[in-house]
Amino acid sequence: MREDIHPDYVESKVVCSCGNTFMTRSTKPELRVELCNMCHPFYTGQQKFVDTGGRVQRFSDKFGNAAAAVMEREAAEKETRRKAAEEAAVKLKAERDAHAATKASKAAKFEVTEAVKSGDASADVAEVPAEESAE
Repeated sequence: MREDIHPDYVESKVVCSCGNTFMTRSTKPELRVELCNMCHPFYTGQQKFVDTGGRVQRFSDKFGNAAAAVMEREAAEKETRRKAAEEAAVKLKAERDAHAATKASKAAKFEVTEAVKSGDASADVAEVPAEESAE
């Protein structure tokens, strides 16, 4: 073992956040701890809330409302998707109605044209141009 490379092993005073102090041996003369055998729930059998320096409060301030914020964001996204789906359905219905109307007008023109060719409906031919000019 080499000489003069190891730290001194001295009597050290351990101070707990609860106020308890005891002596032990260490390389540092004083140690500060948050929990000891006098205040630790495992040793005391009591449920004791230990909050050193407001850490729990800072954590709850930072992340406490995160779950509620996520739920609100998801609800807003769901509402947006629902509105978009409704608008798409209305647009699709309007397109289908317009396509059906176009198809019906083409079918009516085709029937009139066929009737004129066959010579059966000369009265219908006179009515159709009057309707188209009125539009």
